[in-house]
Amino acid sequence: YGVEIISNPATADGIDKNVAEKMPVLTFETVTHHFGKVIQGERLSYSFKFKNTGKSNLIISYVETSCGCTTSSPPKEPIAPGESGEIKVTFDSKTKNGEVTNQVRITANTYPVNTNLTLKANVIRP
Repeated sequence: YGVEIISNPATADGIDKNVAEKMPVLTFETVTHHFGKVIQGERLSYSFKFKNTGKSNLIISYVETSCGCTTSSPPKEPIAPGESGEIKVTFDSKTKNGEVTNQVRITANTYPVNTNLTLKANVIRP
């Protein structure tokens, strides 16, 4: 009847345990950074440090920010197992006021595919 059989995943979370054990793992020192009080117009940077605690090369394919006021510069080269790296993010407060929270979504060859980082600041007018 043209109906394809749908197979169930090997585990409840959708990935085979043997495959998961061989994948890279993106482990951050911290996933949230608060700049504290910021004078409107300041540009601030922070580097989220991470380590590949998995068993294969980590490849960061994409970094997306929730606001045009935040930019990022992820590593372009694969990160070998046991090696470290950082994702530098820069926040421009010139159009912001009050408590600000921005998300940075990392897409990599990990499971789950996306990892979320958070930047916060309390922007005060000069």
